[in-house]
Amino acid sequence: MKKPIVIANWKATKTIKETVEWIKNTKSDLEKSNDADIIICPPFPSLSIAASLLKDTNVKVGAQDVSKFKKGAYTGEITAEMLDGLVEYCIIGHSERRKHFGETDDDVIEKVKNLLEYSITPILCVSNLDQLDSYLERGEIVVDSAEKIIFVYEPPDAISGGGAYKPNSLEDANEKAGNIGEKIGKKVTTLYGGSINPDNAPSFFSKENIDGGLIGQASTDPKTFLEIINSTYNPT
Repeated sequence: MKKPIVIANWKATKTIKETVEWIKNTKSDLEKSNDADIIICPPFPSLSIAASLLKDTNVKVGAQDVSKFKKGAYTGEITAEMLDGLVEYCIIGHSERRKHFGETDDDVIEKVKNLLEYSITPILCVSNLDQLDSYLERGEIVVDSAEKIIFVYEPPDAISGGGAYKPNSLEDANEKAGNIGEKIGKKVTTLYGGSINPDNAPSFFSKENIDGGLIGQASTDPKTFLEIINSTYNPT
């Protein structure tokens, strides 16, 4: 089986203290994993401590967002330059950013450009194929730098919430993931993000066009996240 990329997106959960506890509870087990590329994306206040605790391990650290601005009088913004040297990855375009903060496709393209300027890998969320078309129309950089981007097919209606998991069908997720590469015109790394949990992770990760998963709710609990990682050893 291919080696999946498994990304933990903690969203707006976990204090610095809780971040330390999560890493302490998982670090030794995560270090033993050679069957998955693991990326942890904590909230901004926890990035430094997470990067320090995971230094010299096989676990990478990513941010959950970045500013569309390069620098300047934008109070509260975190720029790509600020993330340089701290993280190797950054999630952008998540549907929750659109829903709650009015983020646009143009905003996302600017974030792609800013991250690539500092060789930070964008984890670019795609809600549907129409949105991908919009990205491609607005930014040639998405095609030109596709091999430097991790794409995530992340249908908003499949995102877990309130304790409920509601993933897309395996067939639909696999088809849409494949369509992303077809539209771009080259082989790309494409993950699925939407209610992945220990029960369904092996099935999603074994699909031809799915190279791993962006894990939300299930990543916030150390035990559950480790179960997902361990499931990559014995896929269905």
